[in-house]
Amino acid sequence: MASPAIADLAGRVLAGRYRLLGSIGAGAAGRVYVADDVRLRRRVAVKVLHGALAEDPGFLRRFRSEAQHAASLHHPHIVAVYDWGEDGGMPFLVLELLRGGSLRALLDAGGRLSPSQAAHVGRQVAQALHHAHTRGVVHRDVKSSNLLFDEHGIVRVADFGLARALAEASWTEPDGGVVGTARYAAPEQASGAPVDGRADCYSLAVVLVESITGHVPNVGDSPVATVVSRTMQPLTVPDDLGALGDVLRRAGQPDPARRFPDAGTMAAALGAAARELTPPAPLVLPGLGEPVDDVDPTRIATTRSAAAAVGATAAVTAAAPAAASARPSTMDPVTAVFDQDTVVVDDEIEVLPRGRRERAPGTHRWVPMGVAAVIVLALVAVGALAASTFGGGGGGGSIVAPSLVGLDEEAAAARAAALGLRLSIERRESDDVAGLVIAQNPAAGSFLGDGGSVKVVVSRGPPPVGLPADLAGMPAAQAQARLEQLGFVVKVERAYDENVPVDAVIGTDPAAGAKVPRESEVVLRVSDGPAPVPVPSEVVGKTYDEAAAILKAKGFGVARADVFSDTVDVGKVVGTEPAVGTAVARGSTVTLDVSKGPEMVTVPDLRGKTVEAASQQLQALGLTPDVSNYGPGRPVRATDPSAGTQVKKGSKVTLFL
Repeated sequence: MASPAIADLAGRVLAGRYRLLGSIGAGAAGRVYVADDVRLRRRVAVKVLHGALAEDPGFLRRFRSEAQHAASLHHPHIVAVYDWGEDGGMPFLVLELLRGGSLRALLDAGGRLSPSQAAHVGRQVAQALHHAHTRGVVHRDVKSSNLLFDEHGIVRVADFGLARALAEASWTEPDGGVVGTARYAAPEQASGAPVDGRADCYSLAVVLVESITGHVPNVGDSPVATVVSRTMQPLTVPDDLGALGDVLRRAGQPDPARRFPDAGTMAAALGAAARELTPPAPLVLPGLGEPVDDVDPTRIATTRSAAAAVGATAAVTAAAPAAASARPSTMDPVTAVFDQDTVVVDDEIEVLPRGRRERAPGTHRWVPMGVAAVIVLALVAVGALAASTFGGGGGGGSIVAPSLVGLDEEAAAARAAALGLRLSIERRESDDVAGLVIAQNPAAGSFLGDGGSVKVVVSRGPPPVGLPADLAGMPAAQAQARLEQLGFVVKVERAYDENVPVDAVIGTDPAAGAKVPRESEVVLRVSDGPAPVPVPSEVVGKTYDEAAAILKAKGFGVARADVFSDTVDVGKVVGTEPAVGTAVARGSTVTLDVSKGPEMVTVPDLRGKTVEAASQQLQALGLTPDVSNYGPGRPVRATDPSAGTQVKKGSKVTLFL
């Protein structure tokens, strides 16, 4: 149940930058929206947390810290955090927008992963966890709703850091339940024991068992019963999983010391298990509907029906679950089946009921079975045509083309070579990461002859963009906004400059006019004005007029203060404020301390006073008493110097008793 404070924010612009277009899900922590980043002109996901959390100073402090840690994680299998902030009492996160669906949505729709698919997905997740753990970030809330897929079927892990911030919040859900869940938690997470990366490995094992069986293992009637069950016995793992079962049993041990030592070791074990299993079929990605895009529901229904049909036929078995690229101009019919126009975001998403999604009049949830059959037959025909065209070697089409889209070039080459296939590479500029395979022909699942060839398109990355030539002298904020609109990551470095005003742009690195790839870092050098100048030491001992002339020549303002000095002649400079040698900004005022000679004190008449009273009076005047022929309580007969004499402060006065 969402908080009323964030129940309907569509149309609102957060932080003057993120226009919320429509809600696509809600969970314990808040609600997720598809949004437009009006500055960079791109579509993003914005997770708006419950307004009540903004009233918890402890949560906000932890939220800011954890958001910074999460944003520093850069990995192919981690959802990117672009930005974070607060607006109107609502904390929010700005995230990479994905279009493949979550594992939770796939399971809720009745889907299951095969052991080979689970091993492949689990290896990618473990690699992401290892990357985070080596940088001091433990997820603490790995679960199926936190595992998202992009349009290629590549899994990403969402919400690093948020679980820890929520764990320290005093706020609870509207129904009174504490934020979070024990269904996927390692036993030490509920016992108060220290939590490290091995707890994330345990949770991943729980998720993988659920993805295969459809049920979360070792769950009791209550959170307490669940924790007790997991403390007493290992995770229940099906017996028919082969090498994958051995990996899950080790990761699911109650004692962390008996699990894998780290997520990297678990990733290697999952990779080894995957190689012993049959190649995984392509994933049929669920998506979350079309909350803001104008997409024909009939097309979506046809896409999903065809995907299900293809997933059930041996004609499209592939060597990886990655779906094909979402670029229609480079895709063939088999690849296009797995294209999803729906939108996916981060974890803890409650999928909006299908009955609440708009459908065009007269459309149905599933196309007739006859249409699906025609599609399958057409796809098989395309596969046969591809085999005859690209088979080579005359092997009779006995090798199934692997899915290479979404892999990097090196991994794609290794996968093709392992099957005895040749790889033909075309390079093309695109918005994808450089080195990523973005299309292939023939498609995954097509039959090839022994020694056949697969043509792949590898991204060169986005085309470079020229740095503007007119940024020098521009206000820094304006220049930064312009560079960000062009797609650059801006790093501001400040420096002193004799000619450029404070907060104006000195220049950029790379220099103006250089062509730089989008999303690369550009250093924006901003002026702090002229460098500070040290107060000159030669003013000391000069007359006031001489010293003032020296300071004014160096651009300082001048003030005067007359002070006593026992060592410097009257009218000469004793020192300065700030002290000589101190670097201060040009134009600052320097005070010249000018000697007015030593401070003089008049010796008082102390005759008849007791020696104790006379000594105290001298000390109060800054003079030093010296007693001759001392005796307690004896009166003073005379002083030297005598009463009325002017002496320097601090001088000695002898008391005769």
